[in-house]
Parts: sequence; C-alpha cells; structure tokens
Amino acid sequence: MKQRLLATLVIAAFYLLPLMAQEHISSPNGKIQLSVGLKSGRPYYELKYHDRNIFNTSFLGYKLSDGNLDSDFKIISCTRTTKDETWQQVWGEEEFVKNHYNELTIHLQQKKGLKRKLDIVFRIFDDGIGFRYIIPEQKTLNTIIINEEETQFALAHDAEAWSIPSNHTEYFEGIYRKSLISTKDTVCTPLTIEYEPDIYLSIHEAALNDYASLNLTPRGNTLTSALTPWSNGIKVYGNKNLMSPWRTVIVVQKATDLLLSRIMLNLNDPCKIEDTSWIKPGKYIGIWWSIHKKKNTWEMGPNHGATTANVKRYIDFAARHGFSGILAEGWNPGWGNGEKITYQKSYPDFNIEEANQYARSKGVRFIGHMESWGNSKLIETEMDSVFRWFHSMDMNTVKTGYVGHKFDGKELSKSQYGIRHYRKVIETAARYHIMINNHEPAMPTGIQRTWPNLMTQEGVRGQEYNAWDKKGGNPPEHTATLPYTRGLAGPTDFTPAIFNFSEVIKGTRPHSTLAKQLAEFVIIYSPLQMAADEIENYEGQPALTFIENCPTTWSQMVVPNGKIGQYITIVRKERNGDSWFLGSLTDNKARELDVRLDFLDADKKYTAIIYEDGPEADFETNPMAMSIRQIKVDCNSTLHLKLARSGGAAVQLKVASKL
Repeated sequence: MKQRLLATLVIAAFYLLPLMAQEHISSPNGKIQLSVGLKSGRPYYELKYHDRNIFNTSFLGYKLSDGNLDSDFKIISCTRTTKDETWQQVWGEEEFVKNHYNELTIHLQQKKGLKRKLDIVFRIFDDGIGFRYIIPEQKTLNTIIINEEETQFALAHDAEAWSIPSNHTEYFEGIYRKSLISTKDTVCTPLTIEYEPDIYLSIHEAALNDYASLNLTPRGNTLTSALTPWSNGIKVYGNKNLMSPWRTVIVVQKATDLLLSRIMLNLNDPCKIEDTSWIKPGKYIGIWWSIHKKKNTWEMGPNHGATTANVKRYIDFAARHGFSGILAEGWNPGWGNGEKITYQKSYPDFNIEEANQYARSKGVRFIGHMESWGNSKLIETEMDSVFRWFHSMDMNTVKTGYVGHKFDGKELSKSQYGIRHYRKVIETAARYHIMINNHEPAMPTGIQRTWPNLMTQEGVRGQEYNAWDKKGGNPPEHTATLPYTRGLAGPTDFTPAIFNFSEVIKGTRPHSTLAKQLAEFVIIYSPLQMAADEIENYEGQPALTFIENCPTTWSQMVVPNGKIGQYITIVRKERNGDSWFLGSLTDNKARELDVRLDFLDADKKYTAIIYEDGPEADFETNPMAMSIRQIKVDCNSTLHLKLARSGGAAVQLKVASKL
C-alpha cells in the first residue's frame, strides 16, 4: 500500500512540475530578480528588488476575437542572451547611453485545440525591466484581432502614485494627482509610484509601433492593461504575426533616479536615418503667446499676428539673440470660421516666400505649421507635397497639430489608428529632411531613437493654460511634478520662459517667479525649446542672457536632489563644450537647497553665473524680483540656493581656468 501511494505521489509530482515550472533571471548587478513560468497553464511573472517583493504573481496573455492566448500553455523552450553596449544619441539629455541587460524568452504552445504559439521576451536592466509579446506566424492564425491584452502588474501592496485619468484627460493635458492606486480610475502611463520610502517605480511602454496605447486599470493592488480601442471596440489589428510594444517598469531607490533611466530608449530600435547631419536641435521664438493673451489672432483681421511685417520683427529679434528658429502660427487659411484648411497658401497679408527668404538671410529658419483640427486624413493626403514644398524653401522644421476631440471624427489619437498616422508623418518627414514638433500626440515611447527627426511633442498641460484657463492656470507644484511623470516619456514641448505676468483673465498667469521660468528652460527637456513670451517682454531683460547661452542638447545629466511634486534640481553639461547649466525649482513652499558641485571637472575652475529669486521675491506678490551674481567655484564647492515660494534658480557654470 505504501509503495503504491509513493508511486502515485511521484507520478502526480511528475505531471504537476511543468505546471509550476519557473525560470529565473536577474539584472546584471543582481539587484532585480524576475521569475517567469506557468500556473495552471497561465503565463506569469514575479518581480523582486533587493529580495523584496514588488510584483506578486502577475498573469499575461491575450483575448483574441477567435480564441484566447492566456491559458492551456506548456513551455516548449527558453532562450537566454545578454548584451552590454554603449550607443550614441543624435541628440538628447546624454550623448552616450549604456545598454546592459540580461534577456529571457519563453516559447509557449497551447496543449489542446489549435495549439497556438506565443513568445514572451523579458529584458532585465539594473534599473528595471521590459517585456513584450510576440505572436509568431502560424497556420492557425491568418489574421490577429486583439480584444484584450491581459497584462498584469500585481503589486505586493497598495501604494501612492501620481497619475492623470485616461478617460477624462484630452491629449494628456491634465494635472498629475497623488492618491492610492486602489482608489484610482483607469489612468494613463507613465504611472509613477512611491512604492516604499526607498523604492520608486514607473510603469510605461516603449517602441509603440502599429499598436494601441497602454492605459492601466486598478483592481485593488493589481494594475491591468487597458488598451485604447478603435471606435468599434477592437484594440489591435495584426497580420500573420504581431510584436507588441515593450511594457516597461523602472525600479530605483530614489525618485530622482527615475529621471536617469534609459530603459525606454534602449528598448527602441536603433536610428533608421543614415545621414542625420540635417537634424539640429535649437531654440526658437514665435507669435504664439501674444495670441493666447488675446493681443493677436490666428485668423486674418485687424490684429492678425502672422503678418509679413510682424514676422520680420520676430526674425530680427531671433537673429540678434541667437535663436535658430521662428514659428508663426496662423499664416495659412483655415483658422477663421468656415475657412478651408490649406497648407500651401498664405493669407493675403503674409508672404511666406518673402518671410522665409528674409529669415534665411539672417541665419534663422522659418518653422512650418500644419494644424489639422483633428483631420488626420487631410495631413496624410497633403503631407508629401507640403513637405516637398517646405524642403524646396530650405525649411527643416514643422509643427503639427490635431486640436479636436477625435481623429477624423471617430478615432482616438492614442488608438492604433492614431499611432499609424503619427508614424506615417514622421517617416514621410524624414524623407524630406523635416524635423517634427508634434502637438496633441500619443504619449511618447522613445521612438525618437529610431526616428530622431521626431524632436519633441506636447502631450502635457503646458504653459498656455497660464494664459486662459478660467480655473487660474497651472498650480505651483505642476512643474515640480512633470519631470517625474510626463517627463519620463520623453521630450516635452511645454513652452517655458514667460517674463511678463500680466493677466487677461483675473488670477490666471504663470504661478511662478521669473527665476523659476528660467529654471524650467533647463528642467523641462526639449531639443527644440521655445522661449514662449512676446519679444517685447524679452527686450532689455537681463534674464534673457541665460536663455541665449543655454543649449538644448547635452552630453551629461545630473539630478542632485528632488522630491516629487515639491522640488527638483537638474544639471546638464553642454555638448562639445565645458559649460554646465543648472535649474532648480520648488512648489508653493520656499526652500533652501545645497547643491554639491562634485560633477565638475577636477582640473578646472568655474565661474558660476547665478540667476536667483531676489530677497523679496514671491510668486504672488513680487514674481519679477530676481538677483544675478557671480562666484568662483570648483568640484569641491557647494551652491547654496534660496528659492522663494514657487521660485527657482538658474545657473551657468563656465570654465574660468584650468588647474
């Protein structure tokens, strides 16, 4: 009897083993541990950091229109690889990016029925993970229609996170709010989580190609993927095979370390543009803020902003102060009521050829503009000829826009429909050596590594809310939160550097000091950075010198201090030079911060030119109060910064001598 019972237990263990089988993989430094396997035929993963549980059993899979790929699996095989390389960015917050990971791919096949296959690839970095699905080509799947992606992030316990709601925030233009995950509705990514006092997470995605954007729905402590649907409810259409975007999780000990992760970029394909010499970051100005402040109009009329004469004034200013570009919105018909949009015809009071030639004679480039009002098909129809026309005039930058609730009246911009459109625009623009500044985008996912002509994108509650928002504009903590949230997705066209705080709507203006506006020019990263104010407000203002000197692409980045929604300091080193630029800002509380300068070269002395809040500065009562001073520093020095309420500091560190 005992022998028969033992034999039964051995046989049972033999059959149960594959159902509970686990594969293990760690980050190169061993601090992140991932377990992957099957439970009752369902694929799952578990995540630990420093041997502490982050994600408990988190199931994976798909529901397709003709069956499911989420259960009844067996593991056919596993493959492992590792990579350790460093690659160079065309532009960015750092020039060189380290890409070091261990990779595990599990190859699955269902045991019954059509015996369909599914591969799941995991890459483990020292600061987080990425994983993606691959549905390989197979005879039992001629087409792929995804009804649901069932990815889970099953947190071991509840935690507070900063988010914007997915269903109530158009074009991601919301204020990030902090609350427990379990209390949230469906949210957009990146989702930044204060998991424990010494563990911070950010969940997002990378390499979004011909797929729907990711949202997350909490069910208790478990976050489940919620893809943005087509108007018919379908999430994704594929062909005979499908490769999903990477689902990414940054895992670090300090909130400031979130900003230093390059997981998203590393999970995108290398650059596909052979000659990138025409891709040039820079600073630009434009007839934009005056329109938002109701002084000028987009449409033609007595106060039209984009007249030839007015644009020439801006071009002259740009040339005098070292700006590489000038943007004039509203030069083409389509802005007035009942007007048909056209991109190759000017209003009668604007001569684009004349303005462009004048700009080129001054060493400035005129930036094109294609606002579609959500009519993405119009842009697709005309972009080839428009980009060719712009290229013939040596115009190399275009701002695209999609103001309107849905693309072509029916589809969400972050659905697969919208993602396909954005990609067509980027690739077509690359053929004509056009750089793109995309407004009303899908949330960025690192595509700029592959297509570096995608320079910057909006997807943020930006500066314009400080002109006309009837609720009063952006709160002081807004720009102290964005670097840890929206900023993790990539370059952000926030349009900083407002120098005049007058109000058109009572109580609505930038709720910051002048020094904080300078700090935002460094902190909110964009390789095409707009100094957004009217040129009249820059004339004769000493603070403009900082912007004149500040680059928009960098070789190194340091984050000396910060706390989400409260304060942050970022330091950047210019490319092809020795100067560093520092930005520091705070919420509605005054702060004193010490910044050690140990990142400076040890063999050099520096002059620190410090633009800081004056002694009487206050964002409500005295926002313009600012002091400028110079001191000598080196790598052993510490800067002591006094930030007023919603204030800031901006510092240029110039080499004074070598030791």
